[in-house]
Amino acid sequence: MAFSKLARRAKIKRRIRKKISGTSTLPRLSVFRSNKQIYAQIIDDIKGVTLASASSYKNDAAHNGSKTDQAAVVGKLIAEKAIKAGIDRCVFDRNGYLYHGRVKSLADAAREGGLKF
Repeated sequence: MAFSKLARRAKIKRRIRKKISGTSTLPRLSVFRSNKQIYAQIIDDIKGVTLASASSYKNDAAHNGSKTDQAAVVGKLIAEKAIKAGIDRCVFDRNGYLYHGRVKSLADAAREGGLKF
């Protein structure tokens, strides 16, 4: 039985989300990547609220360079917005994607920006 890419990712995502949940003291940094853009949100799952978000969509600074460069810009942006909102620690939710390429680039840039996870 062959799984499609989406079904495989959904299975991994369920397994990750069973263990990871964001609270007001330790929110969740969730990453979504489409073919063209990358998005990051800091979420409090208990209240069901997005505390900060950043994306490469309609972001002039993020449209220069490769997709991994764009992800690094988004990582720096989400770190700035999180620190401005008073958040310095979070848990990282790779959302079923491999920790590789754009996801890793975003995470490394967020760490450089001051987020701890």
